[in-house]
Amino acid sequence: MITTIGTDLQKAVALLIANELVAIPTETVYGLAGNALSEVAVSKIYAAKNRPSFNPLILHVKNIDEINRYAEADIHSLIIAKVLMPGPITLLLPKKNTVPDITTAGSNKVAIRIPNHPLTLALLEQINFPLAAPSANPSGYISPTSANHVYDGLEGKIGYVLDGGPTSVGLESTICEVMGDHILLHRVGGISAAQLTDLTGLEVKYTALPTIPQTPGQLKSHYAPNTPLFRGNIEQLIQEHQGKKIAIISLSKDFSDDNVNCFCLSSKGDLSEAANQLFATLRKIDLGNYEVILAEVFPESGIGIAINDRIERAQYILK
Repeated sequence: MITTIGTDLQKAVALLIANELVAIPTETVYGLAGNALSEVAVSKIYAAKNRPSFNPLILHVKNIDEINRYAEADIHSLIIAKVLMPGPITLLLPKKNTVPDITTAGSNKVAIRIPNHPLTLALLEQINFPLAAPSANPSGYISPTSANHVYDGLEGKIGYVLDGGPTSVGLESTICEVMGDHILLHRVGGISAAQLTDLTGLEVKYTALPTIPQTPGQLKSHYAPNTPLFRGNIEQLIQEHQGKKIAIISLSKDFSDDNVNCFCLSSKGDLSEAANQLFATLRKIDLGNYEVILAEVFPESGIGIAINDRIERAQYILK
């Protein structure tokens, strides 16, 4: 299969209607999209990514009315949707029978969001089905934040990459589930727990990562470069890895030295800018023949929590 990159909306529509796959831009990361209601198309998503079949997918829909076609939404979930969608928030809701089990990996719940990107919203307006769209990269690797990132990982496996430019958020969406008197946060992302509490008045609780994912984005090892990555106190880690070619990821402090290159994600110490640059920086480092990546612990506030989550799950795991 020949993979091409472009901005031809009609080509993307035709491929999706034919149960083929198209990589689409969103504000978070690029998604690998197919007809969420087609078992054929969803099977192709799992195959192209080499994604475990027990790992459910997110439905991308065009508007809030569409949510009610595929799920049962409670009043607090609808408030979240009306205020924060389109945007980097995903709701986990009881699914309706219109959604096939393969899309939710057998779960009776479905994850739904409205992406905040004009090109993808225009695409959704031209089709009569939702799009299942996990990140458009080989399963477990660093999520793509540009069309070229998608091409590098999936060239020859999909037909078309819809190029919407670099992503604006750069980390996957927050996934939350309203549970009566509280909200469960299944994945941290562009929307913080504090924002959800301010909006709904409900306490937010964090879920532990399960052995079998209950929602997308819950695999313990994920977003990982090929280069071993370790997180912690940078000075101490440099001592532990003396003699190696080292790349460092920091917020704003420059740790560069002999045989040590530092990649500061935001010279201003801006966590939103840092989040936007994280995955692209990891990819750049992975191509630089470094022996090890050392990452500092980012401030545990706002989107810094999501940055730490992604780095935590990108860490090297001894086997």
